[in-house]
Amino acid sequence: MTPVLSVRDLTVTYPSGVVGCVDVSFDILPGEILGVVGESGSGKTSVLNAIALALPPTRGDARFDSPRLGSQAIFALNAQETRWLRQREIALVHQNPHRALNFDLSAGANVAEALLAADWRHYGRIRQRVAELFRRVELDLTRMDDLPGRFSGGMQQRVQLARALANSPALLLLDEPTGGLDVSIQARLLDLIRELSRDLRTAMLLVSHDLEVVRLLARRTLVMQQGRVVESGLTDQILEDPQEPYTQLLVHSMLT
Repeated sequence: MTPVLSVRDLTVTYPSGVVGCVDVSFDILPGEILGVVGESGSGKTSVLNAIALALPPTRGDARFDSPRLGSQAIFALNAQETRWLRQREIALVHQNPHRALNFDLSAGANVAEALLAADWRHYGRIRQRVAELFRRVELDLTRMDDLPGRFSGGMQQRVQLARALANSPALLLLDEPTGGLDVSIQARLLDLIRELSRDLRTAMLLVSHDLEVVRLLARRTLVMQQGRVVESGLTDQILEDPQEPYTQLLVHSMLT
């Protein structure tokens, strides 16, 4: 099976000289959720932002493959090609919905914006697609014209998911998607993400400091420390029998 994303030797160094990540390599298959875990400053956010094409890498290669685009070295794309990719094929779900949603527009209009950016123009088709996406993420269709500020935190994340899925991206990037949510709301959102991965065959990169969230979602996991991958493999194996001292510390902190 051809990976949706193949990353090799990804390295990010900031203008200040701070190293974000060093020589990070991984593949993500269609329908797979890959977890990236580590403490604050471990480099996981640098990896996410580089793949989101929001942060230029210092070196390395990332090859993206989808039916609509074919195979492309995404770090070599020009500005127009990068914009096209971000509008259609690679979508990012932020921890804070305020970073993705316009709270002056209705929930439905926020989703419609993503369709308009991808050249949807027929009002009836846009409205139909928004309704389809609301159903997909289990939002009440009668709330389409409500402002996001009238939604709970969990519902705002569902609106953000609907927006991210608007153009059927091949890759979904999840940045602490359940951070700050109550446990019961987290559980249903995690169930929804699993269902989307299974039903839509969307590849996902999940970045989190929460090993429990990663355990519930990701088949494979990378553990990062000080910008480097220190352990990788099947999530269950890593959590049940961690080999590296840093991973052992993370797992111990989860269990205590």
